[in-house]
Formats: sequence, structure tokens, C-alpha cells
Amino acid sequence: AFPDLSGLSEIKGVWKASVNLPCSYVPVEGLVQQTLSWAVVHDKGSGTILRRDGSGDHILLAEYRDRVSIPKDDPGNLSLLILTLEISDRGTYTCQVTWRDNNNSLIAKEITTKLEVVKVAATKPTIRAAQPGLTLPAGASTSLTCEAGGSPPISYRWFRGAPAGKAAFLSSGAQLAWPSLRPSDSGTYFCEAENR
Repeated sequence: AFPDLSGLSEIKGVWKASVNLPCSYVPVEGLVQQTLSWAVVHDKGSGTILRRDGSGDHILLAEYRDRVSIPKDDPGNLSLLILTLEISDRGTYTCQVTWRDNNNSLIAKEITTKLEVVKVAATKPTIRAAQPGLTLPAGASTSLTCEAGGSPPISYRWFRGAPAGKAAFLSSGAQLAWPSLRPSDSGTYFCEAENR
């Protein structure tokens, strides 16, 4: 019995998001996986993105460096995770595996997946409002979290309302935290969310 690779013939990924190209098999006794390679053919040409052999995982195409990975310690799961998709990533991806059997023969199988990269309609961030009017004892620790939906990436900025309508910028990041509250921390805080 030889293992069969399973995957999908076509996948749509979203620009700037991540996508998982499935490639898996059920391990068969007596067959040892020797090599795995993921190759691509797209507008910019073709080449091997990643190769896994006895000495580890090797990324061979610079444009995919720090953007691709394959699960470790999950025998039979060879899916390729691509982060931060670019429009230029669209193309045909091939997962090729070779096994060695008890007679030292090599068996090779491959499957191909076509990847389309689509731009999602951009949406402005919308902030989910928190409960207004929070009263806490001095010395307590608390945090305020700004959560927004919309097209990623979203950046956050926290301000504190000051008398005379001026806002003091406090920090960038979704969360504002106080390890130990002081009476002088009382006030009105607000968050701003921004995307492209």
C-alpha cells in the first residue's frame, strides 16, 4: 500500500492575510519519508520554495523567507503555511514527497494546488464600545482593551482626555494597562483605530 497525498486543487487566499496549502498523507509502515519539497510556478518564474530532508528545512526562494513554514512533529501533515500574502504569490504550488521502502526503492508522489490571491473590500475599522464609567479602588490593576473590526492591519492609539478639550497621547497598541491604580489616573480615556 502506498500513501496517497491529499490536498485541494484550488484555494483563494486574501491579500496581506495568511493561507494554508494542505498536503497530507496517512503514514504507512515500512515507508520512511525522505524528502519533501514545495515548488511554485508563477508570473515571476518558478522554483523550489522549501525543501525538507534529513538535515532540516531549507528555504530556497528569498521572497518566501520568514513567510513560510510546515508543521513540525505532525507526521504526514506537510501543509505549507504562507504568511502576509502578496498578489505576486498567486500561482501553482506543488507538494512533492519521496519515501524509501524496505527494499531501498524510492517512491515519489506529488499534488498541485492553484492559489488565487484576492483583495477583500476594504472596510473602515469599527470599534466595539466598552462599558462606560468604570470605578476601581486605588492600588488595583486593570487594563482597557480597544477592539476594532475592519480590514487589517489595524493600528491603535490611546489618549487621555484633558481639561480644555486637549487629548494627551498615551500609547500605541490595543491595550492600556495599569499595574497599580492611583487616584490621579481618574479621567476619560479614549482609543483611536486606524487602517489603510
